Amino acid sequence: MIAAVQRVSKASVSVDGAVIAAIAGGLLALVGVVRKDTSADAAYVARKIARLRIFADNEGLMNLSVKEAGGAVLVVSQFTLVGDARRGNRPSFAAAAAPEAAEKLYLEVADEVARAGIEVQTGQFGEMMKVDLVNDGPVIILLDSKSSAGQRTSFHGQGT
Repeated sequence: MIAAVQRVSKASVSVDGAVIAAIAGGLLALVGVVRKDTSADAAYVARKIARLRIFADNEGLMNLSVKEAGGAVLVVSQFTLVGDARRGNRPSFAAAAAPEAAEKLYLEVADEVARAGIEVQTGQFGEMMKVDLVNDGPVIILLDSKSSAGQRTSFHGQGT
């Protein structure tokens, strides 16, 4: 599972021109589910999102988690994170999980972050969404549930 986690001053998601989710500040987590991901991958990514210390403390150092900073998390499904553009100019999405499995795991990420006591909003899986955000910093952290254990050498190579 891949996630691009952005520290934001505000973020929202719209579908068909209507805002369906919004946060005043915290983290925007774009989540891509890879074909062989499991609930363990979702739990890993959710724990990292909840515990990332990327908010400033009283001394201006990045020492606080989103919960400690009083922020919320907007979780948005983003299958294009697993796109492979190594050959040619049109990305392949062959490594992306099937929609049913991807939706289940994406929602597990959101649920797990919420269980950590953090306000969570979500996008609408499978819909064309417009994401509006003000990136704070900018601070963007990439998470990969397989890279921590050395299991993935690439999204499409050994380990996937």
